[in-house]
Amino acid sequence: MAEFDVQSWSAERLVRVERALESWVGIDAPADLGEAMRYSVLDGGKRLRPLLVLAASEAVGGNAQAALRAACAAELIHAYSLVHDDMPCMDNDVLRRGKPTVHVKFGEAGALLAGDALQALAFELLTPESDQVPEAMQARLCRLLAHAAGSAGMAGGQAIDLASVGVKLNEDQLRQMHRLKTGALLQGSVLMGAACGEVSTAGRAALADFGAAIGLAFQVVDDILDVTADSATLGKTAGKDADQDKPTYVSILGLARSRSYAHELYAQALAALDASGLADTRALRALADMVVNRAH
Repeated sequence: MAEFDVQSWSAERLVRVERALESWVGIDAPADLGEAMRYSVLDGGKRLRPLLVLAASEAVGGNAQAALRAACAAELIHAYSLVHDDMPCMDNDVLRRGKPTVHVKFGEAGALLAGDALQALAFELLTPESDQVPEAMQARLCRLLAHAAGSAGMAGGQAIDLASVGVKLNEDQLRQMHRLKTGALLQGSVLMGAACGEVSTAGRAALADFGAAIGLAFQVVDDILDVTADSATLGKTAGKDADQDKPTYVSILGLARSRSYAHELYAQALAALDASGLADTRALRALADMVVNRAH
């Protein structure tokens, strides 16, 4: 099999995602709402979640239109969560993706509404009126995204995070928090991609294991970068976890063990792909590598 060029693969798909987001986000929204929505989503971010959706969909021979909509929906949920998480009532951050956070630029009410509207738009994208995406597939995609974003996923993880400031968590408690806060939407992105096509029960379970492993690895690496990179590199405020006395993998395990753990999770992710029975998982493997090796 020819060597996989992840840069070309990603670039081609990111063009499709950016064009779709450009055409769908904040169009005809009143007052400053559309501007705030577009500011939140466009011109920034790694787009890891859309790439995971598209890679998983391609691995199972999925419906391309459904996958593009699911990719954008996952990114909108991610963007809305960042808008709300950055607000003064939560993390109170002023820098995101190298520019002022949404509440700094548009005010707290504007940020709250922009996040609300992005969340609603995500589900609207998953349910087009045309017959390009079968209704049963639409329903599966909505359920997967809602589960990843709700109390059993991202919102639940953020609740634990807010309750854990200044609290000494053990490693199991920290892992549970991050599985929900960060991992659930990354795993959900993989599962949404798989739901765009046909895959065996064993294959779906393997993809779920893959998504869980890279979801946790992403957060471990994020914790590493928070203490090893500067704000300009990160595009967000460096060192804020320590400043806010938040538990992290580095504070609990130390830097060297955290790096080792990220690579253990990477190995688990690759093993899951090996067990999936899918013919071509090169894009998913390359994305896993990208997640872990951000720290180098």
